[in-house]
Amino acid sequence: MTTGTSTAPRRRSAARTYLPLAVAAWFILEIWLLGLVAGAAGGLTVALLIVGGMLLGGVVIKRAGRRAFRKLAAGFQQAQQGAAPAPQQPGGGNALIMAAGLLLILPGLLSDVAGLLLLVPPVRALVARRFTRSLERRMTSAAPGGFGAAFQQARIHQPDGKVVRGEVIRDDRPQPGRGPSGPDPDSGYRPPLAS
Repeated sequence: MTTGTSTAPRRRSAARTYLPLAVAAWFILEIWLLGLVAGAAGGLTVALLIVGGMLLGGVVIKRAGRRAFRKLAAGFQQAQQGAAPAPQQPGGGNALIMAAGLLLILPGLLSDVAGLLLLVPPVRALVARRFTRSLERRMTSAAPGGFGAAFQQARIHQPDGKVVRGEVIRDDRPQPGRGPSGPDPDSGYRPPLAS
């Protein structure tokens, strides 16, 4: 008897296949560039570049975190007053700024350049637009109709997803008003009804 599920191995996505290779190549390139700069300008210059990048990244993340907290507090105040929430700013907001700070904190010249590029508003806006389009494309290809339709499809295909509210009565424990042969008619015991 077949259950209808395929036993063929699932094909790995391209991201899962090439991401470890890309990370290894990035790591090797970072080490090579640091060695190249150390040979040209000296080890102290490389150390200063790395420490400066880490400090700048910390400052960027701290400022973005404060801005996000202020925005969250303002959103809560507007919600309590019944006002409509403020529209999101274009350009990726604080998430891409924090990503830029993390790239600056990572030791290496390529990550520092990528972090500095993300701090430039037009570049950040371009990255945010591309990321948003990519995310929307994936969501619509996964389930036509948007996120709500995808959630509904997941609920529909959940096996035996019905929930019936009620009370469970165990027959193996003695209960008040019950005799060994069943309910005592004189005790006034009635089985519970569903709430």
